[in-house]
Amino acid sequence: MPMMQTRLAIAVALALGWLAFAQASVQELPNTRLPVPLADHHQHLFSPELAALMTTTAPVAPVKPRTAADLIEQLDAAGIKRAVVLSTAYIFEQPSRNADHAAEKLKRDNDWTSKQVAQFPDRLIGFCGLNPLKDYALEELARCAADPNLRRGLKLHFGNSVVDYHNPEHIAQVRRVFRAANDRRMAIVAHVRASVTAKLPWGREEAVIFLNELLPAAPDVVVQVAHLASAGSPQDEGAQQALEVFVDAVARNDPRTRHLYFDATTLGEPPTPDNAQRWATAIRRLPTRVLFGSDATTAATTPGGVWTAMRKLLPLTEDEFKGIANNTPPYLQ
Repeated sequence: MPMMQTRLAIAVALALGWLAFAQASVQELPNTRLPVPLADHHQHLFSPELAALMTTTAPVAPVKPRTAADLIEQLDAAGIKRAVVLSTAYIFEQPSRNADHAAEKLKRDNDWTSKQVAQFPDRLIGFCGLNPLKDYALEELARCAADPNLRRGLKLHFGNSVVDYHNPEHIAQVRRVFRAANDRRMAIVAHVRASVTAKLPWGREEAVIFLNELLPAAPDVVVQVAHLASAGSPQDEGAQQALEVFVDAVARNDPRTRHLYFDATTLGEPPTPDNAQRWATAIRRLPTRVLFGSDATTAATTPGGVWTAMRKLLPLTEDEFKGIANNTPPYLQ
């Protein structure tokens, strides 16, 4: 999460926590009739070291350490059984952070996440985080693949790593990471939206590049598109266009999308009615591929709060929510 996106994520949930489509199970919240998500497929923890860096480089929104115990407490309050913890170690390698000894800190943070997840093996699974443009990316991927607490998956953040879809070298570097993850049977959660702060283009053309150049490099594992291809605003026209490219490919049974999933998490400001309908229409065409994720990073942005807010703002029927209630990606089975 780059600095600007971190601010958006916080404002998001405080304002609503709108898109968290997903995994509704037949469980119910106490004293309510609302179905509860079976799992939160997009969660983060923050080590003391990373929280300090994020606070120093983004003083507008101080970041507190967030442990596995903190997350479990929030999951319990919402009645959610499991969560996927996506390491944010790649933040140390975000160009704008200018962190000293970033590579060492990234590895240390992945190790910290591994130890946190290990405390709750029946509730949490961990994904390794890295910057795919770094020379040591494949080495760190292999190291994580040997870690029993991180071996199931990889988290990539194109915006944070400033991946440029129109830079052939960048695409080649990301493709090799996709291929290595596939070889080691590691699922990939990818924040595919290009950098907001760097003002890199994002829309139909870039989604087609992802579909043609990157997705084929990981044909055997789940590739989960984070935030429904967005990065913080439900009014993001580029994200709407990109999602339409992906949805159309799934709808026509494009073999490259056989393992393509999407997590719906908090966005920024409340969507306009028209945009809410566009997001709902896209989700409706992906009844078995949309996963709940809260991206919760603050005490005010809880998984339960995100789910409740989304139920009020997303124009899907109760049957449609229940229809996607038990979507489960292979990496959780």
